[in-house]
Amino acid sequence: MKLGIIGFPLSHSLSPVMQQAALDAAGLEGSYRLLPTQPEFLRARVQEIRREFAGANVTLPHKEAIIPFLDELSDEARAIGAVNTIVNRAGLLVGLNTDAPGFLKSLEEAKIAYKHKRVLLLGAGGAARAIAYALKKGGAKVLVHNRTAERAERLAEELGVGFLSNATLSHALKTCDVLVNTTTVGMKNPAASPLEANLLPMRGAVVDIVYNPQTTRLLLEAGNAGLKTLGGLPMLVWQGALAFELWTGHKPQVGAMYKAAQTGLKDL
Repeated sequence: MKLGIIGFPLSHSLSPVMQQAALDAAGLEGSYRLLPTQPEFLRARVQEIRREFAGANVTLPHKEAIIPFLDELSDEARAIGAVNTIVNRAGLLVGLNTDAPGFLKSLEEAKIAYKHKRVLLLGAGGAARAIAYALKKGGAKVLVHNRTAERAERLAEELGVGFLSNATLSHALKTCDVLVNTTTVGMKNPAASPLEANLLPMRGAVVDIVYNPQTTRLLLEAGNAGLKTLGGLPMLVWQGALAFELWTGHKPQVGAMYKAAQTGLKDL
């Protein structure tokens, strides 16, 4: 079984060690490798998947651009407008999105309640779309804020969630139950945070989907303020675990995937 991940660049990806650990733990013969693909070669890469691979993950910058080259989309992928998993069904390529359910799995594992809760998302990119979709479907009241207001407004309108302007952000931050950072702030500069410490929620939990470093400045300040915190590694593991099941029909040993990801982080 040949599997891989399509994106560019890919030197930071933990997926190969994580998915190989899942294959080995399940006793399945197969390989999972990096498939670095610049945008102009995306169509050719998809045809390679069709010919030679059982499936693949898709990451930046191709989660949206890959859609026209696929044969079918799951309801979730169509609603979100992004694909992170491809399953090859005898030459028919189906695009799915496991980021959405993977995020909810990470919350449930950490015992962070979201149903009927006010959840505020920072960011309006592909990850925000998947998370907003999942949370709304799961019964949360979702609010979205982005530095570029037009992007957040568009996301809110398309997914039927709330939009926060700069004028309403401060109050919403203080009163939300769960705050989720979906931006890359904290990854590009570990000393940076998307928020000033005095704008943290008064209660509840703070989630940052950045997984390297595992404790961003946002999470450190939230923890110091007595809030529950959750980093991005569990979402990464769970979206991968759900993709593995789609490809193989086997439930993976999630513990083995966590262990491999933790080890892989040390090498980044």
